[in-house]
Order: sequence, then C-alpha cells, then structure tokens
Amino acid sequence: MPSIIDDLQNPALLPDKTEKVSVVQTHISIVFVADEFVYKVKKPVNFGFLDFTTLEKRKYYCNQEVRLNRRLSRDIYLDVLPVRFDGERHILGGTLGEVVEYAIKMRRIPDKKLMKSVFDSGELTRDHLNMIAQVLASFHMDALQTSEIDQYGQPEAFRINTDENFEQVEKYIGATIQEKEFKALKRWTDDFYRANGDLFFKRIGQGRIRDCHGDLHMEHICFTEPLSIIDCIEFNDRFRYSDTVADIAFLLMDLEYHGGKDDAAILWNLYKELAGEKDVDSLLTFYKVYRAFVRGKVDSFQEDDDNISANKKDEAAQRATKYFQLAYSYIL
Repeated sequence: MPSIIDDLQNPALLPDKTEKVSVVQTHISIVFVADEFVYKVKKPVNFGFLDFTTLEKRKYYCNQEVRLNRRLSRDIYLDVLPVRFDGERHILGGTLGEVVEYAIKMRRIPDKKLMKSVFDSGELTRDHLNMIAQVLASFHMDALQTSEIDQYGQPEAFRINTDENFEQVEKYIGATIQEKEFKALKRWTDDFYRANGDLFFKRIGQGRIRDCHGDLHMEHICFTEPLSIIDCIEFNDRFRYSDTVADIAFLLMDLEYHGGKDDAAILWNLYKELAGEKDVDSLLTFYKVYRAFVRGKVDSFQEDDDNISANKKDEAAQRATKYFQLAYSYIL
C-alpha cells in the first residue's frame, strides 16, 4: 500500500488547487502544507496521555480539534475531510474508495503573521502584547467552568500530569536531561504540592479553573485580523481543564525560552491587570516549570519516532535539553 505521505504530496490528490505541497511532521501529526490551505492527519500513536490508535478515535479527535479551536480561531478551522484509498493511491476528500484516515482542513496562515516570526524579526511591540493580553483575559473569563472542570484544579488531580511527566522523561536521563536536573525538579515539584495545597483550592474557589487552551506558545498566536490562537489541546481534557495561570504560563515560558524575558514581564503585567490576578507569582513559577518540562518531554519523544530523520532528532534533542535547563533555572 503506498504511503499517505508520498501520495498527498501530489497536488492532484488534494481537494483544492495548489502548486506545491510540503510536509511537516510532529510526534502526533503529519501536516500537508499547500498554497492556501493546510491539511493535518493524526498519527496512529498512543503515548498514554493520548490515544489515536483507531480510525474512529482519529475521526473523533479531528472533530474535537475543529470544534474547540473555533473558540479562538473561527475563520481558520474549516472542516474535517476523509482520506480515501482507491486501491492505488490515497486521495484527500471525494467519494471514491475506502476511508482510511481523516484530515483537518485549515486556512494557511502566513508565517510572517505568527507571533514567533514577529518576535524573531524584532518587531514585537507593546501593542502586540496588549492585544494578546486582552484576548486571553477575555477568553479565560468566558471559558467554560463547571464542577467537573473544578476538580482538575485540585492538587491531587494536577499531580497526575506532573507524575506522568517524570515517569515518561526518566528514560531520557543522560540523553536530553541530566540526572541532577531531573532529581531536583522532581523534589521541588513534590515540595510545592506539600507546601501549597491550600493555594490550589483557593484558586478553585475563585473560579479560576476553566476549559482553557492548553498549548499556548508563540507559534500558535497569529496576528491576523482579528487575532487568532490556534492548535489547542483536543486529545485529553485534563491538559485543557486547568488554572488560567497555567495557560498563560506556557506563553510566558516560551517567550523566556526564546530570549524574550522583558516581553514576558510586560505581557504578564498587562494580563494580570486585565484578569484581576494578585499574589500568584509562586503559582506562576510552578506552572512555568511544568510547561518547560512538558516541552522538553515532547521534544524528547522524537528520539523514538522512526519517521523523523537523524538531523531532526538531533535538533529536537537540543531543544529538549534547553527546555529542561530552563525548567531547572526557575527553581534555583
């Protein structure tokens, strides 16, 4: 059976006219980038925290991704399309052949409009940061809050995430994370839970546990009109159901990772004012440690992906090491 990756790089097998198609792979997706649109196919993987191993699950999570992301980027997430195999080749869309995969169709965003590109070019301004703060504060204020979601703010519930992180990263000790860093981060995290249990419950009482974005970093913020934020977590509710500070901590950490410490401080102050946040700096540090550790973990996973080249694996390993070092720096 021919490869989906090979077939869908052929412009003739896509539903919309395009001159060329390029492929970008992550640990969970294959993304086909055409001239005007992007098509994302989920890989049949199981990492424990996500399970895409059946076609039915991949279809469900494609639809979840579209539904949830329309909260912050309605004009970008367009449809879920079948990928069919007609006996000779894979075709995206249409009615002929057996459905073997599903793809999310998105409007392509010019790279120059991504926050990461604007930052890298030195063009990120206070106006940009204020716009982000306003969108996020409003989103967090309006995001779904229920008694079920509140439970995810309890320390024992959130600890499932951090315990899982340490279990999954242990195999990379000596590769992408040093043993000293790993042990110190685990000890610091355990100590934080012991010393700050009341703080988690206080946040629940303040209504700060919401159905958030869950993957809020610079490559997901688009300076379109209006501003759009893409690619929220759809595959596991417990990564979205969180403290609103945990959500923005991801973006602040990402800015700091890329050398934007001053921008992160400005954004945090703008957001705090708009969101009415006070006395949460220790909690912010906790969540920045968590977010940096997660990014290190995700990049470490690429070490085990046979579909990724040796060079790309090396690049991912270097990123992972840098993220783990950043997490460690927060606790010094």
